[in-house]
Amino acid sequence: DTASFYQNEAGVGEAIKLSGIPREELFITTKVWNDQQGYESTLKAFEESRQKLGLDYVDLYLVHWPIKGKYKETYRALETLYKDGKVRAIGVSNFKEHHLEDLLADCEVTPAVNQIELHPRLTQENDRAYCNKKNIKVEAWSPLMRGRLFEEPTLVALAEKYGKTVAQIILRWNVQHDIITIPKSVNKERIIQNSDVFDFELSSDDMKRIDALNTNERTGMDPDEVS
Repeated sequence: DTASFYQNEAGVGEAIKLSGIPREELFITTKVWNDQQGYESTLKAFEESRQKLGLDYVDLYLVHWPIKGKYKETYRALETLYKDGKVRAIGVSNFKEHHLEDLLADCEVTPAVNQIELHPRLTQENDRAYCNKKNIKVEAWSPLMRGRLFEEPTLVALAEKYGKTVAQIILRWNVQHDIITIPKSVNKERIIQNSDVFDFELSSDDMKRIDALNTNERTGMDPDEVS
C-alpha cells in the first residue's frame, strides 16, 4: 500500500523488482493526492505513479481524500483507467457516507474499496454499515492507532487471555469484522507477528468489549475538513 504523497513509490518499485516474487502474487495499491485531483491531472498522476513503481498495471488505485468539487472528476479518471485495463480495481479513501452517496449518484463503477482510518477508538460503524450495504469493502488504515492502544487496559487483558500481543488482538478484531487491515511496521518481527492472527478467534463478548472502546478519536484529518 503506497501513494504519491508518501514519496516512496520508486522505493516500492525497486523492492518489487529485487524481491523476485512473481508479479501476480503481489497486490499493489497506490493513490492520487489532493493537489493532483481532476480528470486530466489524475490520468497524468497515475502514469507518473505507474512509472515510479515500474509496473504494467496497478491492482488498486484510490482517490486519497474527497476533495470538494474535484473528487467526482478524479473518480471518472479512475473509471477510464479501469476500462483501459491499467488498474485491476478502483476505489476511494477517507470517504464518509455522504461522499459515497454523492459519488454513487453518477459513477459507472462502484468503488471496490473505501480505505478509512479505523481502530478500536474510531470504529466507524455507520460508514462501515453503508459500505457493506453498497458492497464496498472497508479497509482500515492506522488499525493500531500508531501504537497508542498498546497499553489500553481492555486490550492488554485480552492479549493476556488469548496469549497474543495487543496488536494481534486488534488485527483479529478487524478480521472478524470482515475489515481488510493494513498495519504499518518497519520491524521484521512485528510484521511476522501481525500476520499471525489466524490461529485463534475472539468470542462475541470480547468483540463487543473492543467495539465499546470507540470514542470517535482520530489520529489523522477529518475528511470533511480536508481541502
